[in-house]
Amino acid sequence: MPCFSFTQSKNSCFRSNFIRAGLRSTVTDLKDGGTTMHCWVPKSPNPSKPNLLLLHGLGVNAMWQFADLIRHVTPHYNVYVPDLLFFGDSSTTRPDRSETFQAECVMRVMEAHSVRTFSLVGLSYGGFVGYRLAAQYKEAVERVVICCAAVCMEEKDLQEGVLRVSDLDEAASILVPQTPNKLRELVKYTFFRPPPVGFMPSCLLRDFIETMFTDFVQEKKELILAIPKNRKLSDLPKIPQALGGECSARSNQGCRARDKRRKVQGVQQGHQVVPNQFQALTNQSIC
Repeated sequence: MPCFSFTQSKNSCFRSNFIRAGLRSTVTDLKDGGTTMHCWVPKSPNPSKPNLLLLHGLGVNAMWQFADLIRHVTPHYNVYVPDLLFFGDSSTTRPDRSETFQAECVMRVMEAHSVRTFSLVGLSYGGFVGYRLAAQYKEAVERVVICCAAVCMEEKDLQEGVLRVSDLDEAASILVPQTPNKLRELVKYTFFRPPPVGFMPSCLLRDFIETMFTDFVQEKKELILAIPKNRKLSDLPKIPQALGGECSARSNQGCRARDKRRKVQGVQQGHQVVPNQFQALTNQSIC
């Protein structure tokens, strides 16, 4: 690690932004034999405000993915921002890598902070986890916004060439980059408006990799491999909480057919319900 790390400095700036927005850092031991989850929670929850849960995608920790959004939502909501397992300071010794297990852990964190009902925004992989939360805890989850998440993806889609990257091991090597070139490839695939990393010195990219992508490398790859495993559109549960109407396998069929025609690069976009206040999310990383 170099004496000065641009990535660590940026991480400190984001942490300060979260603190100035009225949030505090917490770590919850789920007491299941080895699972702890980090979560940003309100310093002083306001009972007159609704609760909002923000779920990040693959890639970096939650601060990096919601840094530009947090100041816009904290005046109106009690905001909760967890690091999903194997990101930030969240981890587990248990072998389950499914989004169902992630959802169960997130729900236990919310319960530990006495949050009984909430709405949620799930970004990419966080959309998978958010969808599962809404399906499993219908009484707790009031409204759902899913951004850039291929919740309607099936395991067979990989073989049929729906995704530009059809080999899961190759996808994992891009989503958990270990070289500057892989990081450049990740940015190309996962940003709506990619920053010019092609012109960025490799030393800065290596600094980013060493800070963000050297912990839990194998575990993160296992999360990616678990997403399409035995996944069938017919098994997708209905969630009535989606903004704009019921989100189910039936409502996703049109999106799935359209996305097959478009040959979405890197990540197939599934059913999206994105109101105006969350449009900014789609301009950032959708890992």
